[in-house]
Amino acid sequence: MGDLERIIARRSELDALAEELAGQLQEVQAEREELLVAEPVLNRLAEQDRAEAETAVVASPAPARVAGWFCWTAP
Repeated sequence: MGDLERIIARRSELDALAEELAGQLQEVQAEREELLVAEPVLNRLAEQDRAEAETAVVASPAPARVAGWFCWTAP
């Protein structure tokens, strides 16, 4: 195989590799965009869960001791 044939063959290999890598890059960029959307949504849901948990703690009945007995009081 002459030099010209080797150059042509190698260029063909590199073209195929470049095409494959371009496809992978598109997939990576698409996934990154999805994550950019998902992250604030997840943060918002976590904040809601924390707020609900705090509300539940404040609203839960607390035991009260009256003359040695436990009584549950409503908030």
